[in-house]
Amino acid sequence: MLTYDAYHRPTSLPEALRLWRDAPEGSRLVSGATDLLPAARDGRLGDVHLPALIDLTGVTELRGYDFANGHVALGAGTVYQDFLTDPVLRRALPCMPYVSIWFADDQIRETATLAGNLVNASPVADGTPPVVALNGLVELSKLDGDAITSRRVAVRDFITGPGRTVIAPGEIMTRVFLDTCYGYGGAFQKVGQRRSLVISVACCAALVKLDESGRVFEDVRLALGGVGPGPIRLDDSERMLRGEPLSEELMQAAAGLAAEKVASRSRRDYRRDVVVSFVRAALSEALSNAGAKAPLQTMEDMANV
Repeated sequence: MLTYDAYHRPTSLPEALRLWRDAPEGSRLVSGATDLLPAARDGRLGDVHLPALIDLTGVTELRGYDFANGHVALGAGTVYQDFLTDPVLRRALPCMPYVSIWFADDQIRETATLAGNLVNASPVADGTPPVVALNGLVELSKLDGDAITSRRVAVRDFITGPGRTVIAPGEIMTRVFLDTCYGYGGAFQKVGQRRSLVISVACCAALVKLDESGRVFEDVRLALGGVGPGPIRLDDSERMLRGEPLSEELMQAAAGLAAEKVASRSRRDYRRDVVVSFVRAALSEALSNAGAKAPLQTMEDMANV
């Protein structure tokens, strides 16, 4: 059961930051509460009693998004359903609709925020690999006297371990900055017992951009979740593919490199096996969505050209 001494629902960022700065130790911020409420209801955290619960869903400054210099700045209140229903975000962030399909159900997607998923820093969070693949930055804001100060941190540096981040006392995540990837094909693969409403064994986000011929990797972005203490960018696999002609063997080799990144303490051998398969599947899906010319060549085909 979740109980609290005080419940606050600020309507502006200065009010939210003041409440958070002055909140008693042990208080919590929520924006959707799709993690806290089930944990308290199901007993994973036992009975949860908070000195204060600060609900950010009414804060105007945390809504909406804007574009500048090849990036989109998402308000921290952006929910996963937005990536499915907003045509502008679907085009700009082509992997995010596929993430959202895997992310629970319609009701949860309407309230679960991308920022909340990042702050929770679960090793098996669906939202962190695509954000890493999109070179995500988070904006952290706090009050310095009466003035609001902010800093930006790369998501790769923001998450330091399971449930751990660099967010400091008094700070609230206010925006998430992502690269816009117009013209890329996006994909997301998740290994679990069901398509949604399930914690990942592992997951992979992929973004692929092809050259004008549709037969060469112009750019590749790959990131894993659930195989270590935090999200992992597959830099080696990306470098292997970038600038190369499409081929089945090359993609299989790049997927094989991903298995070396598995650092989970549990079911490591299993995760290594499945990582190769679903990285390969994510690449194939992203290629299809990018408009790749089929069929893919084999190394033998290219040698005979």
